[in-house]
Amino acid sequence: MAKKVLLNEQEATLRRFLLDVCNYIGTLDGNSRPHLRITGGWVRDKLLETASNDIDIGIDSMTGREFGKLMKQYLEMPETKIKHPQSAFTKLAIIEANPEKSKHLETTTTKILGFDIDLVNLRKETYSEDSRNPQMEFGSPAEDALRRDFTVNALFYNLDESEIEDFTGQGIEDMKLRKIKTPLRPYQTFKDDPLRVLRAIRFASRLGWSIDEDAEQAMSDSDIGDALTTKISRERVGIELTKMLKDPRPDQALGFIDRLDLYHIVFTIFNNDTTQAADTKHWKKSYGQLRAIVSAATGDPTQPSIERAPEASKNLMNIRSILLSDSTDAPDDVYHAWLLCAFVPWARVSPAVPQKQKGKTPPRPAALVARDGLKADNNTVKLVDNAIRDLNEIIQIKDAANVARPSITSPLEPRHKSPTRSEQGMAIRRWGPYWRSSVMFALLTQVAENPKDNNDELLEGYAKWLTELKHLDLLEVYNLKPLLKGDDRRLLTTIHPKRGAWMSKALDVCIAWQLAHPDSQDIGAALLEIRSRKNELGPFETEIKVIR
Repeated sequence: MAKKVLLNEQEATLRRFLLDVCNYIGTLDGNSRPHLRITGGWVRDKLLETASNDIDIGIDSMTGREFGKLMKQYLEMPETKIKHPQSAFTKLAIIEANPEKSKHLETTTTKILGFDIDLVNLRKETYSEDSRNPQMEFGSPAEDALRRDFTVNALFYNLDESEIEDFTGQGIEDMKLRKIKTPLRPYQTFKDDPLRVLRAIRFASRLGWSIDEDAEQAMSDSDIGDALTTKISRERVGIELTKMLKDPRPDQALGFIDRLDLYHIVFTIFNNDTTQAADTKHWKKSYGQLRAIVSAATGDPTQPSIERAPEASKNLMNIRSILLSDSTDAPDDVYHAWLLCAFVPWARVSPAVPQKQKGKTPPRPAALVARDGLKADNNTVKLVDNAIRDLNEIIQIKDAANVARPSITSPLEPRHKSPTRSEQGMAIRRWGPYWRSSVMFALLTQVAENPKDNNDELLEGYAKWLTELKHLDLLEVYNLKPLLKGDDRRLLTTIHPKRGAWMSKALDVCIAWQLAHPDSQDIGAALLEIRSRKNELGPFETEIKVIR
C-alpha cells in the first residue's frame, strides 16, 4: 500500500530537478526515460520524521555511472542553468565495488542542493555458500526490495508518483510495530550476509526497537555464528561495534549481544590460546550500571525514570561529573566508557603467555581481542591494555582511601594510613592521560563482581574517593609539569654529569615533591629532595677515561 509523505522545500526542488533529468534522458536517441526511486535509510528516516541528507537513488534502466554522466550533460545546457540555478553539483565520483566495506556494486556519488547523493541501479542478488559478496544483475523494484537486509530499509520513495512504496508488504507495518524484521526467511538472510546480524543489533538499539522473534532465533543459530566468524572480516565487526557504542543506546546493543549469546563471536581472540574464557555471567550488571551513570543528571529521554534515594543519586552525579566530562576537550569520555564496559568479561582473564620479567610485556588477552578480534587502532588497544593493567592498583588505592577514614562504629577498629596526595597523584600519572576511563573500568568490573543486590555501597566508595581527588586538586595532575627540565644543568651538577635513564626518575621525584608541597615553587628544595634520594635513581653510567 502506497503512502504519501510531505517533502520540505529543498527535497521538493531536488525531486523536480531529478525528474527533469529523467525527461531529458528520455529525449536522447537510444535511451528510454529512466524511473527513479529513493531507497533505504532516507525513506525510513522520513517516516520517523528524522532529518537526513544522505540519499540513495535507485535507477531502473541504467547504471549510476551512466545516469550521472547524462545528468552532468543536462546541467551543462544553458537552459538548465536558467531553470535550475541552484542545482549546481560537485563533480561525479565513482566508488568502485569494495565488498569488505559493504560496497557490493559500483556507486556514483555527487552532492546536489546540500544532499549527498548515491546513484546505483536497482538489482537482484544471489549468494554463494562461502562468501557474503553476491553476484548481481539488474532487477525490478520488488527484487531490489526483497534483497535488502530489513523491511524498514526496503521502503522506496517513487519520485514520479511522489509516494512511498512497500514492495515487501511488511515495512510500513513493522515501522508501526517498531520492529526489525527481514524481508525473506531470517536464517537465509543472515547466512547470505552474516554482517546483517550486527546491523540488526545496531538498528534496533539505535531506534530503541525490538528484533523479530524469528530473526533473533536465527541470529543465535550456531551456523550463523560460524558464518559471522568465517565470512566477515574483523575490520567490519569492529566498525559495526564502534557505531553501536557511539549510538544513543549502547547498553541495548550490548544487551542484544549478551542475550543472543554473541559475545564470544564479537569479542574473540584469534591465534591465541587462553587458559580461561571471558565471563559474561554478570556482565549485564555492568552495562546497566553504566547507563545509570551516563544518564545521571542528563534527563536522558531514552531511559525510564528510576526512583533513587537522594544520596544514591548524588553519588551517580558525582561519579559522572568527574569521570565523564562533557567538555569539548574530552569528547570521547562516554564512548571510552562504553568501549571498556564491553571488555569487562575479559577483566580477570590471565594471559596464555607468562608475563616477562624483563623487556616488553606481551599484550593482555583483552588487548588481543581489541587488536586482532576487532582490528582496533593502537590508541584503543592501549586504552584497553592500560585499563586491565591498572585495575588492581586502582581498586587498592580507592579502598585504602575509603578505609582510612575515621570509623563511627567502633573506636577500637585499627586505623589505616590514607594514601597521601603525592602517592595518589603519582598513581594517576602512572595510569596515563585516560586514567578516568581506567577508573570507570575498575568500577564496572567491581559492579560485575559485586555479590550484593545493589551497588549503592560500592558507588558511594567511588564517589567519595573521586570527590577527595577533586578536593586535592588532582584531577588534572597528569598534565602537571616538573619545576626542572630534563636538560637543567642544576640536575647534572647535583646528581650526575652524564645524561641517562636516571633523569626520568629524577623528574618523577621532582613531581612527587611538588605534589607534597603544592604551594611551593622552591626549585632548591626540590633539588635537595632529588639529591636525598640519589640512590634510587641509579645505576649511573660510569665515565671511562681512555689513556693514549
